[in-house]
Amino acid sequence: MFSSDHAGAVFFDVDGTLVPGTSSSVFLAGFFGHRDELAKAEDAYASGGLDNRQVSELDAAGWAGVHEDQVSGWLDGLPLVSGITETVTRCRQNGLVPMPATLAWSPVGSYLTDRFGFHGFSGPRLETADGRFTGRVARHFDEYDKRDFALAQARELELAPSSCGAVGDSRSDLPLFASVGLSVAFNASAGAREAATVTVDGDDLRGVLPVLSHLVTTTR
Repeated sequence: MFSSDHAGAVFFDVDGTLVPGTSSSVFLAGFFGHRDELAKAEDAYASGGLDNRQVSELDAAGWAGVHEDQVSGWLDGLPLVSGITETVTRCRQNGLVPMPATLAWSPVGSYLTDRFGFHGFSGPRLETADGRFTGRVARHFDEYDKRDFALAQARELELAPSSCGAVGDSRSDLPLFASVGLSVAFNASAGAREAATVTVDGDDLRGVLPVLSHLVTTTR
């Protein structure tokens, strides 16, 4: 539970940011058998050739018949950037509310929130029946929903968007970058770098902490 005097909030992208070099969906698709097909679809999304709905429906079909309990075990092997625990802790200590704002499936957001102590999460949902995934999307969630989630969370925390920051790497972060006071392109694409306030490169998430400190100094 956070106190009522937050300095701000920080929204962290997952795929390509907390999960470096790939996406959580491509990682899980390796267990489902459609990894290569999904990787090509995600590349097409990044270049604007496909929209998020098309990629989500393709990916969801590969989940059909998988039991919900299997996924959390697989996620224990998800490749993650170093320094997440320490970054979340420092954010909390400085009055910044950390949470994932992501297009990753809700089981991924839930897993990361539980593991690292984030404050809530966003994401699309997969349909389930009798504890198994049906292969259909229950709720689509695109880059504009991601922005709207972050702004709604800021309102709930009684924070102005100008006192919030976003850390991301790609196309799905651009609407959010344009809506908050501080945007950090972390190991990012050219488009994200151009749109961001600051660019940070490195193999440890703690590299963004000096930048995020500006949220504290400008709001207190």
